Amino acid sequence: MITRVAVVPYPPLLVPALTVRADPETARVRGACLRAVSSLTDSAAEWVAVGVDQSGPAELGPDTAGTFEGFGVDFPVTLGGGGTPDPALPLPALIAGWLREQADARAVTTRLLAPDTPPNECQRLGAALAPESVGLLVLADGTNRSDERSPYPPDDRAKPVDERIRTALAEVDTAGLLALEPELCAELGVQGRAALQVLPGVVAGTGGTWRGELLYSATPFGVTYHVATWTRTD
Repeated sequence: MITRVAVVPYPPLLVPALTVRADPETARVRGACLRAVSSLTDSAAEWVAVGVDQSGPAELGPDTAGTFEGFGVDFPVTLGGGGTPDPALPLPALIAGWLREQADARAVTTRLLAPDTPPNECQRLGAALAPESVGLLVLADGTNRSDERSPYPPDDRAKPVDERIRTALAEVDTAGLLALEPELCAELGVQGRAALQVLPGVVAGTGGTWRGELLYSATPFGVTYHVATWTRTD
């Protein structure tokens, strides 16, 4: 069964080949993500990643490959095997592939959910994944309307939502994650809301006691990024 989860954001800036200059804040969020996924490899050589994309629902197997060509650099990644890189591979899958390579995991199967997937469907997917002997990688950004650096006009509702996500990840508060409202999250740019709501199903499906550790939570470039790990302790 799943006994460890890593939650990470998925901005292209995580990949050094896509950045034009070194930045301390980028290094901090990247380092936190690498620590989180290294813990996944400690528990399982194969992963399942869950992200959100307009192309969902979809499942991408380990033989899938892609490239960051659409983000300015023809930098290929793979989910585990060979194959011809797909320049249209969705960003969550690209980041999952890059993180897999950094952590030396054998393979990552990527499940992409539609942005409007209802919370109960997300929870059911988590329950279905729970018995699998894999590490679970959840790809989800926070809000993108928190301050003047955000790509969209600031919204006073953004910071409370980010705080709710931050607290839920730190405390393994599955009820808090399920309470995230799809429409509100869509308005505030929380594109990974559906992926986060898979977690309550995993916890319910595995039972036992879970411990959360928040490795990073900040809004460095107008978008909030949270990095956390959850570990089943008994």
